[in-house]
Amino acid sequence: MKILITRILPDSVLDAARSLGDVTERRAPTPLSSDEARAALKTYDVILPTLGDAFGAATFQDIAPKTKLIANFGVGYNHIDAAAAKSLGIAVTNTPGAVTDATADIALMLILMTSRRASEGERLVRNGEWTGWHPVQLLGQHLGGKTLGIVGMGRIGKAIAKRAHFGFGMDIAFYNRSPVADPGTPAVQDDDIKTLASQADVLVMAVPATPATHHMLNGDVLSAMKPTAHVVNIARGDVVDETALATALEHGQIAGAGLDVYEFEPKVPEALLKLENVALLPHLGTAALEVRENMGMMAVANIQAFLRGNPLPNPV
Repeated sequence: MKILITRILPDSVLDAARSLGDVTERRAPTPLSSDEARAALKTYDVILPTLGDAFGAATFQDIAPKTKLIANFGVGYNHIDAAAAKSLGIAVTNTPGAVTDATADIALMLILMTSRRASEGERLVRNGEWTGWHPVQLLGQHLGGKTLGIVGMGRIGKAIAKRAHFGFGMDIAFYNRSPVADPGTPAVQDDDIKTLASQADVLVMAVPATPATHHMLNGDVLSAMKPTAHVVNIARGDVVDETALATALEHGQIAGAGLDVYEFEPKVPEALLKLENVALLPHLGTAALEVRENMGMMAVANIQAFLRGNPLPNPV
């Protein structure tokens, strides 16, 4: 079996993959282009892609693929048109569960960074502009007793809720497209995102990227928020209308934001870069060695099951 791994992965994952077949490791740090992805589909039995690799609908058009499995490295697979792949007999898998805790941790980091104005404070010190402590310097928002609104109450949403409620004493409200019988912590489910936004002191986006969630957080939703509220996005960049968010931040419509993902990564809108009241991270959600190893091993387990003719552990 010929296996393509599209970017550099931890050594333990590469060793495990090599035990399954003839592995080609692409060493470039950038995603596959559509032309590269089409060539890979004609060459390899199995592809292990990563975020941003161009397996959209156009890549699968008018092609007779050799590939029978795309074992995605990551839970999000919006860069893969799974329906187009399936129509050509290509199975697609992902790595749910492996990313849950790490992504929830980053959400809490950004909640703290934006609410307590940590990025502004760090820049103040680094720029040599800090003149010493005083009582009204960089006053932020205390989290205890505040309402955390979560958009998307799946694995990650529930993990964020647990940390925020039991760790910081926050009240939890959420919006989900279907009823959630057990959110894992005391919580109120709202019927629509605008109602949730109007109540939230911090609003966290934790939904997958789909056509239905594209720009789900838009100007209309932002207009319903409190001027003291904050937005956090640890989902995918295109669930937030970045232009509307920048406008809301610039005009004081909301107090701040914390972002780990962007619609056109690695490009970050200039309007956001210029603002002090937004914390910007370079997509660190799962950036811990053991987490990336677990993600890789889950992808390898999907490949192993495929090669043995067993049911795939994580089909999408």
